[in-house]
Amino acid sequence: MDRMNGKQLKEMLESGCNNLNNRKKEIDALNVFPVPDGDTGTNMSLTFSNGISEIRKSGSEELPVIAKTLSRGLLMGARGNSGVITSQIFRGFYQAIKEKSELTPTDFCDAMKNGAKMAYKAVMRPVEGTILTVVRESTDAAEAFMSKNPGASLEEYMEVLCQEAQKSLDHTPELLPVLKETGCVDSGGAGLVAIFNGFLSYLKGEPIQEAAEGSEKETGERRIGYRTEFILNLSEQGSHLFREEKFRDKLNALGDHITVVVDGKTIKTRVSTLTPGDAVNLGQRYGEFSRIQIEPESDSMNPSILETEKPVEEQEYGIITVCAGSGLEKLFRDYRADYVVSGGQTMNPSTEDIVQAIAKVNAKHIFILPNNSNIIMAAKQAADVTEDKDIIVLETKTIPQGLAACIPFNPAEDTETNIERMKEAISEVKSGQITYAIKNTTIEGREIHEGDYMGILNKDIVLTARDMKEATCRLIDAMIDEDSEIVTLIQGEDATDEDTEAVSAYISDTYEVDIEVQKGNQPVYAFIIGVE
Repeated sequence: MDRMNGKQLKEMLESGCNNLNNRKKEIDALNVFPVPDGDTGTNMSLTFSNGISEIRKSGSEELPVIAKTLSRGLLMGARGNSGVITSQIFRGFYQAIKEKSELTPTDFCDAMKNGAKMAYKAVMRPVEGTILTVVRESTDAAEAFMSKNPGASLEEYMEVLCQEAQKSLDHTPELLPVLKETGCVDSGGAGLVAIFNGFLSYLKGEPIQEAAEGSEKETGERRIGYRTEFILNLSEQGSHLFREEKFRDKLNALGDHITVVVDGKTIKTRVSTLTPGDAVNLGQRYGEFSRIQIEPESDSMNPSILETEKPVEEQEYGIITVCAGSGLEKLFRDYRADYVVSGGQTMNPSTEDIVQAIAKVNAKHIFILPNNSNIIMAAKQAADVTEDKDIIVLETKTIPQGLAACIPFNPAEDTETNIERMKEAISEVKSGQITYAIKNTTIEGREIHEGDYMGILNKDIVLTARDMKEATCRLIDAMIDEDSEIVTLIQGEDATDEDTEAVSAYISDTYEVDIEVQKGNQPVYAFIIGVE
């Protein structure tokens, strides 16, 4: 192929997306740390699927429109660091072709080269041995090939690009010691190679089709079908029966993205579910409805009754935070967060999720607390596309850091003073997590066996044990020193009340510190621990 039109570009992009979707679980499994949260393949799949979905919605086969729509779709759908970097690659691709109605092999080469440059610019401290290395080395080599073979076809260019991308991916363990030790290649780079290979298959006349197991439920659109909202006035009997935590647990069994706001005898509820009738029936047990709204999840333009019921006057400040778990959501709201984005380690929110949260917080200056290193880039991307508000992304990488940042916030102070105090609080908290290993591996000389409980201090796995309570107590020993004053123990889904009581008793018996116990209901981590 010597020239590519819009229709062909669209079909090639779909082939790349399908190949990525089909291999996302394999890419997820490349996670270096043996924790049950490998999500790079899923994040990249959701990111690229959003771009393809937007192209299909546009109905256009004009090349500039397709490239621009893809760029915007990837930008807003970007999840996780690899998803954000992928969006930047194709943002650079679009910026290089602009209004071209067809692409020659040289045009395509230049666009991919510009994509690599754009990706590097998006990362403050680029790390080699990652997707960045793969895109840079492969586009450099393919550009060199084109300079020596100016008459080469698109198929020939893509052959070289794929070969060099695979070669670069295979070399990533030599650049990142942790990859070499664990026997993995970089997962983000593997995702990019899957996209490129899908492009090549299309150019060879063998476009990749999405496998049955990689269906819509698995790859592109979320499983949940209807946004179900209601405002409920508690009856006299309902007031006696209603228990917020129990109500949330029942909603959790029906769906996700749950919001429950209790205002006296008024309960405002949102849940995303495939069975909205069950959610409504649950609410009806406690009283009478003043409002009910059920909308398909895809119809994101419909206003939410929870936001439109009582318009809030513009405030000077707002706080948006990210967490997973009904207890953590309530805790952050108690700590003055205005909006909680559902997400975390196992499901990173997209740029658009954060943009929508910004739109719902009526404030001049908005602080965003990502609480996860893999969400920071999406938060910054959301800030970049927001023009009418002052967005400050504080780079909180853990839940304890996010909670600590909320405490010194003072709406009576100016922005710079708040930033300074919040950053200081972030720097003073130690963060620990307890989770379990899903595979046998060795990291930094430490042998880890499947089923072991691991103690993670900040970013490092510092201990393993076969018993959860033993691992938790040993991690606390590693975190507390003579300057420690407060320990926050947050119970997750996998820990029982008895486990929590035993660990709390151990802290009380061993250390002279104040203890704050919270039920976070977070997935993945049996305990999250903050020490200040």
